[in-house]
Amino acid sequence: MHTIEFPALNLEFKINPVAFSIGELEIRWYGIIIAVGFLLALVYAFSRIKNFGLDSDRVVDVILFGAVGALVCARLYYVIFKWSEEYADDPIRALYVWEGGLAIYGGLIGAFVVGAILCKARKVKLLPMFDLAGASILLGQAIGRWGNFVNAEAFGTNTELPWGMTGTNIVNYLTQHKTELAQMGITVYPNSPVHPTFLYESLWCLLGFILIGIYLKHRKFDGEIFLMYIAWYSFGRMFIEGLRTDSLMIGTLRVSQILAALLFVAAVITILAVRSKIKRSNDPEYLKLYVLTEEAELIRQGKFYKKKGAESEEEEKHDSSESCAEEVAKEDISEEPTQESASENTDTEEKTEE
Repeated sequence: MHTIEFPALNLEFKINPVAFSIGELEIRWYGIIIAVGFLLALVYAFSRIKNFGLDSDRVVDVILFGAVGALVCARLYYVIFKWSEEYADDPIRALYVWEGGLAIYGGLIGAFVVGAILCKARKVKLLPMFDLAGASILLGQAIGRWGNFVNAEAFGTNTELPWGMTGTNIVNYLTQHKTELAQMGITVYPNSPVHPTFLYESLWCLLGFILIGIYLKHRKFDGEIFLMYIAWYSFGRMFIEGLRTDSLMIGTLRVSQILAALLFVAAVITILAVRSKIKRSNDPEYLKLYVLTEEAELIRQGKFYKKKGAESEEEEKHDSSESCAEEVAKEDISEEPTQESASENTDTEEKTEE
């Protein structure tokens, strides 16, 4: 049990991170909130599948495996950068996901890499799938950040703003890391309120989710929504990360801040470059949205993959018939010498009789 306070707003919350227990198994609010965020993002994704011309059953496979990849890589990313501080002396704690410690960029890398592999395996168009994911993930992130609130983590430096927060865990953390933060050039006063950076990021993601949702019908090419998601999230994270006191570091550099800046620039340049190509082409068919293609229409009607299956069966039958023909031909060739030798034997017998 710990407390979180917003002194200027006269708000105080007493929070038990454990929602309930099943025997010795503790179910924590952090995990529940992350799960709720994922499920709501999934529901939203399903409501938008037709806007991207994708098959719902195959999309489920991609999302579920992508979610596993996201969880594993989010934890792995965090553990790698915090190994010496938190896990070197007790490596088994690296598995304690419920305690917090999931790095969003690690999760995104895992989700999209595994998702890309599943798209290939399940014959799902990659860029429309990434667009669908980008439009949905922001909702999950907006909700999931409240897991940080329950754990009293992902907060920033001191502030005098009216929504500044404090609490027992926050005071303890800042007291323990005061010297370390000072070496990074960050001065903190443990008993003073701090920026609720989890809240900033939650609101930023929610706003991005709304704006991208409005823009969906106006997208110019497949992959644009995904790039807009990368650009939007990275732009906000670039500034929010600069306020935090628990950043993953390489020396004196904030890993997520550098990565956010690079991704923002790359995404914006790519969007502008592709749009410029579309405009110069002056061809309505150039980089046509997948949802407007005949293939997407067949998927909506439930005919495309059946047609593919029938074609595969025909190819197998054709290959099988060719194989049988080759075997017959081989047998005919092998019989010819036998017939010749039989003829030779007959000639020999006739000569003998003479």
